[in-house]
Amino acid sequence: MMQLGFVSAILPELELAQVLQTASDIGYRCVEVMCWPPSKAERRYAGVTHINVEDLSEGAISQIAQLQKETGIFISGLGYYPNCLSPDEQEAERCTEHLKKVIAAAPKLGIHRVNTFIGRDFTKSVDDNWPRLLKTWKPIVDIAEKVGVRIGIENCPMLFTQDEWPGGKNIATSPAIWRRLFSDLDSPNLGLNYDPSHMVWQCMDYLKPLRDFIDRIFHVHAKDVRVDRHRLDEVGIFAHPKLYHSPKLPGLGEINWGQFFSVLSDEGYQGPVCVEVEDRAYEATVESRTEALAQSFRYLSQFAPR
Repeated sequence: MMQLGFVSAILPELELAQVLQTASDIGYRCVEVMCWPPSKAERRYAGVTHINVEDLSEGAISQIAQLQKETGIFISGLGYYPNCLSPDEQEAERCTEHLKKVIAAAPKLGIHRVNTFIGRDFTKSVDDNWPRLLKTWKPIVDIAEKVGVRIGIENCPMLFTQDEWPGGKNIATSPAIWRRLFSDLDSPNLGLNYDPSHMVWQCMDYLKPLRDFIDRIFHVHAKDVRVDRHRLDEVGIFAHPKLYHSPKLPGLGEINWGQFFSVLSDEGYQGPVCVEVEDRAYEATVESRTEALAQSFRYLSQFAPR
């Protein structure tokens, strides 16, 4: 049975206990918990630390377990979405080392999913990134295998603004690249944290990967997207995508969620489906973002069992 949840990044002001209680109050069953190193966020939804894996004492582990028991909410996975292949080598090294800490921390908390990006040097082609990708990611995957953690790679291109142009900051954007990743890294512990919205604005079928990669889908994000056709007609597909596409709450964009859940269930997926709120129309206050989570739950509940 699938479990509806949400991504904790949308509630950075709240402590973990408050995040889990919010999920419980709305009716969700799980939360993907952000585990960035405590720091100032460099972009939206980054830098959120609801679990600090660098300060994970036995007391903290017990407290997190107790919070899940008290609220009835389980942690679907630990989330950390940096750029481990940044052209800034110091940044890439910091990101890689912290990701390894997140992976090592997960089983201590009884969690066996970690969600992240592959990353990319956005100034280079896919082929030119590939040798460094394999060198960076083979040790990460080895650690995941050793501790029994499955890594879900989100398929977001991270290509929205001028500073991410032309290649984007996450290379794992298409089925062709996923196949190459899974072949060259050759690990059952590497898969997808699949977000259908990122396929829409790339003009790709968002249902086909559910059929082709179901054994590699470890976690799912529920986010919608609206492509503004009148803006696209003005600027064209070579413009920064931010100029013609907008993330939206489920049901307010172009995804047919009935079809999505139908195919997902037919293919036998039994894992978490976590709402990722990035809809600017709902971002003004904690209250509006909490209502966005409630609205998303009400909408998606008609397709997924509670």
